[in-house]
Amino acid sequence: MTACTLVAGGSGTQRQAAIAARIDPQVGTAVILEGLHDAGSPLASAIATPLLQVTTIAVGCPCCGDGLVMRVTLDRVLRRQPATLYVSLADATHVPHFQQYLRAPPYAALVSLCPVVDCDA
Repeated sequence: MTACTLVAGGSGTQRQAAIAARIDPQVGTAVILEGLHDAGSPLASAIATPLLQVTTIAVGCPCCGDGLVMRVTLDRVLRRQPATLYVSLADATHVPHFQQYLRAPPYAALVSLCPVVDCDA
């Protein structure tokens, strides 16, 4: 089962810094970022870690509507069975909805939710 941490609020740089601070280079880790990241991002040095997979999705609600982009992305990421997964959400108001999304099949059997990292705090 993949340990999944939602990282929400703040700026993209703050969310990426919070993720980078938690990455263990010895553990298979996947990161899904909402929006673009650049070479100067806090994750730039961590990206060189061979056990890290970073995927970027378009900015927008990943849980509302049909959630197709997030479903496809999660399926692809979880197929590799990373030990940890960080999902960066720009809008913290979507956290409860996204948690429900992850608690429903098929994701309930694939991920265990960890405490949310709130970058607004």
